[in-house]
Amino acid sequence: MKEALWYTKESNNAVTCTLCPNGCHIAEGEVGLCRVRENVSGTLIAQTYGLVSAVAMDPIEKKPLRMYKPGTHILSVGTVGCNFHCGFCQNYHISQETPPLEPLSVKELLDISEGQRDSIGIAFTYNEPTIWYEYVFDVAKQHRKDTVLVTNGYISPEPLKALLPYISAMNIDLKSMQPEFYARVCGGLLSAVQETIKLAHASTHVELTFLAIPGVNDSEAETQAMAEWIAGVDRKIPLHIIPFRPMYQWTHLPAQTNQKIQSLQSVARQTLDYVF
Repeated sequence: MKEALWYTKESNNAVTCTLCPNGCHIAEGEVGLCRVRENVSGTLIAQTYGLVSAVAMDPIEKKPLRMYKPGTHILSVGTVGCNFHCGFCQNYHISQETPPLEPLSVKELLDISEGQRDSIGIAFTYNEPTIWYEYVFDVAKQHRKDTVLVTNGYISPEPLKALLPYISAMNIDLKSMQPEFYARVCGGLLSAVQETIKLAHASTHVELTFLAIPGVNDSEAETQAMAEWIAGVDRKIPLHIIPFRPMYQWTHLPAQTNQKIQSLQSVARQTLDYVF
């Protein structure tokens, strides 16, 4: 555990977390929506600092990053928690639940990374890494290899700006072009994710992932709108369109078809240079 970096103290020992746009007002003894930032006697504590749920060596393409050091591998680590509550989450057992965690200090992770000759660095992934901010920040500042984030992009601008100088590449989910989708399904703001994409692209290598959900966000019109918005930032930003699979609370929907994915890729390729 460690004191959080981004919060303000309020009256009656309450605090307001300023790490992400949720801006949780947290009473003493309570946690924020992400479940991992707790008000302990008027101090906001990052509960998962130095605690991991998973460590694995992955191909960089699995992040997915297709245009950043292709053919390499990267040490991938995650903890628990998320500041979204998507009912289709593929990693819900760590984003929305709390499995057993193992301690892994900053020094231990750095030593592991340095000892992996076949790895280009560390990817913070599996759950939402931005709510692991203090640990990610401390690792990234000292890391001599690449540091990668795989994120939903739901972080406030100031914490993001402080972290970006230490980040080598990011994959950011762009889940929909519908503000209502973000509000209802994720519990967040599309505009905040768009701001993250713009800020990150100005600082580091960025690729985007779009999960196409049947009958929810997979119309050709929405894909075209997404491609046009991305192109307004930079048409060379790679976009990964991936198929929905029934998962977690969304098992009532069918799996997305390869034919539909190919159709949406064709739409996006009319506007963007790199669509996978």
